[in-house]
Amino acid sequence: MNEPTPRMPAIFVGHGSPMEALGGVYADTWRALGARLPRPRAILCVSAHWYVEETAVTAMSTPRTIHDFGGFPQALYEMSYPAPGDPGLARRIADILAPVPVRQDQEWGLDHGAWSVLVHMFPDADVPVLQLAIDQRQPPAFHYELGRRLATLRSEGVLILGSGDWVHNLRVAIRAQGATPFDWAERFNDTVKALIVAHDHGPLIDWVVLGQDAALSVPTDEHYLPLLYVLGAQQDGDEVAFFNDAIELAAISMTGVTIGRAA
Repeated sequence: MNEPTPRMPAIFVGHGSPMEALGGVYADTWRALGARLPRPRAILCVSAHWYVEETAVTAMSTPRTIHDFGGFPQALYEMSYPAPGDPGLARRIADILAPVPVRQDQEWGLDHGAWSVLVHMFPDADVPVLQLAIDQRQPPAFHYELGRRLATLRSEGVLILGSGDWVHNLRVAIRAQGATPFDWAERFNDTVKALIVAHDHGPLIDWVVLGQDAALSVPTDEHYLPLLYVLGAQQDGDEVAFFNDAIELAAISMTGVTIGRAA
């Protein structure tokens, strides 16, 4: 008799710099987390770096590794993450999200928001990976609602993975040059964690109500919106656990959260 498929967690990862692909303390935590997870049937990643004017899902059998950055060591450009895709799951996602049109993409692949994390979480690259594009035209509640609909995939063995940084003020981080984390960045990081624990998603969907700390932490939304997909997939009774709880470069959060049992 076949055992029931375990309900996979939904995970948000603060992915930070592409340099994390080469390893370090944050990457070590991702690797340990991946080792604790039940093996997924597939992974659906929502990355800050596929931010376009549509909803689309990668639907090819062999997604390419995208090196969507510049000015980094050659070793990064030589890295590949040859995970397979899953065209059948891409069609299933389109069905779940209907009537929202979901283009079946044959061009994108896996950007560094996906593979720089997955190269540690699942280093064998033997689990199918799909990416879902973020439609930049849509309001935050739209993204949360897509996450709510996609939650059913958790019971089908699919790991939902959001990849961004819920504090991401790159302009300020560059100017700060690695100074002590700003007070507003630490406060907003703590506020987000407290609201997730309380399952109080309203202020996280409409984060502007959280005031100046939110305005400074989320000057643009592409790195924040992947969190809303993960929160939308949160279900009653899900355990919540945080990892890599830190602010890098004064204004970039590495904090991640696992929603649901990871072991």
